[in-house]
Amino acid sequence: MFSMKLAVASDHAGFPLKGRVIDELRRLGHEVADLGTDSTTPVDYPDYARAVAHAILEGRAERAVLLCGSGAGASVAANKFRGIRAATCHDSFSARQCVEDDDVNVLCLGARVVGPELAVDLARDYAGARFSGAERHRRRLAKIAAFEADFCK
Repeated sequence: MFSMKLAVASDHAGFPLKGRVIDELRRLGHEVADLGTDSTTPVDYPDYARAVAHAILEGRAERAVLLCGSGAGASVAANKFRGIRAATCHDSFSARQCVEDDDVNVLCLGARVVGPELAVDLARDYAGARFSGAERHRRRLAKIAAFEADFCK
């Protein structure tokens, strides 16, 4: 088991699961920054996608977990940042594989899709996974980086 710096954030829909996820990641020995929100008062998920993206891009976190109602909106918003690879996962295989094959650095969870125990399991699987570094995966990531360079100016 290795430890890393993680950022966790949510909108109002994800707030009820955020504390459970943070507690589990800390229990596993990770350093976790809570980037909000702090209640179920309605807020906009893109603001929290920006917060985790900046934490990663500025080196304050190696990876992040981002929660919203479905996981989809947060993923769309986070993927707008150059260098961010976000994936919505609702099963353990995807939560591991997205890191192992795609070097995903933001796990997006749908709090209205997964329950508390599954959310904790997914965060644990994601945090415990490592990028394989296999040549085919590095080649594919290079193509994605080229898309960013060409189209995200």
